[in-house]
Amino acid sequence: MKFNPGMGGSMKNMLKEAKKVQEQIVQKQAELEEKEVEAASGGGAVTVRVNGRQEVLSVKIKPEVVDPDDIEMLEDLVLTAVNEAVRKSQEMVSEEMAKITGGFNIPGL
Repeated sequence: MKFNPGMGGSMKNMLKEAKKVQEQIVQKQAELEEKEVEAASGGGAVTVRVNGRQEVLSVKIKPEVVDPDDIEMLEDLVLTAVNEAVRKSQEMVSEEMAKITGGFNIPGL
């Protein structure tokens, strides 16, 4: 099999493009870490904010929802809002990364 020097240029271009995409991914990840999403449960009784790293930034609970005789309901509302906020954050990250990767699933993103 003969070596085709023309293929070297093609490989270099592919590597350049891969590096460019990698740089875009790193930049987008940094941007997404600063973005926030919000979710609520109980008709707004509990509101949770989460960033692009899926870190909970805040939990707001309306005072009228706090019933010492029904702590389980409040716990459920908090759990629901946190899970929804984390889901929204993950969805936001996936959508933004898909714009860069063209929909290819890259492990670790």
